[in-house]
Amino acid sequence: MPTLLITGVGQRLGLSLANHFLAKQYKVIGTYRTERASIETLRQNGAELYQVDFYKPQQTQQFINSVNRHHAVIDCLIHNASDWHDEKDELDFLDYHQIFSNMMTIHAEVPYQLNLAFKQQLTSSKSESGIKQQPQYSDIIHISDYVAFKGSKKHIAYAASKAALENLTLSFAQRYSPIIKVNSIAPALLAFNEHDDDSYKIKARNKSLLQTEGSFQEVIKTIEWLRDSQYVTGRTIHLDGGRHLK
Repeated sequence: MPTLLITGVGQRLGLSLANHFLAKQYKVIGTYRTERASIETLRQNGAELYQVDFYKPQQTQQFINSVNRHHAVIDCLIHNASDWHDEKDELDFLDYHQIFSNMMTIHAEVPYQLNLAFKQQLTSSKSESGIKQQPQYSDIIHISDYVAFKGSKKHIAYAASKAALENLTLSFAQRYSPIIKVNSIAPALLAFNEHDDDSYKIKARNKSLLQTEGSFQEVIKTIEWLRDSQYVTGRTIHLDGGRHLK
């Protein structure tokens, strides 16, 4: 039974990922920041969950230590934990400093730390000998964002931090080859929030050539494809409905 570690499983994409792999009888280790009803449901369905505030280095280290004590193997590490801040004009220097620091912490520093901390688990069930005859890989998958490619006038630090995450993909793919495949997935609009009104939905859909939102299932299918692949590493897979051509 494969073991997956997914950060940020409390809602939206992370929750969908956790539910999908639990339904496939995978061992799912997940992190969350805020208690929600969804967290208790995941526990009841067999997920091993850790409440971690990744903005607090001590909690990050405690999480790493706990996983290292209890798990010898991780087959796939999915970095989904995320946050979202914009640069409002009325903010001052310290506000901007905190925004940039937070975005880089959650989207770049924490994936960097976990990738290094869990190398042994990601490689322990793999063997370089015989890899040419029967390839056997584990995976690291970074969940990036379309704005890493385009930039964002409203979310500058967020976009920069996701670009940093995609650069980590290139570096870790080199560092961990040939045992671990390292890739990114960069979605644009996947699903609307409950409070989004119809005018916003129309405007958002029209940003892509396909004029629709994706879905969490699009990311799930892409992760399954990357897991099955024997020949893809160091790549960013764009799920954006053709936004780059608008």
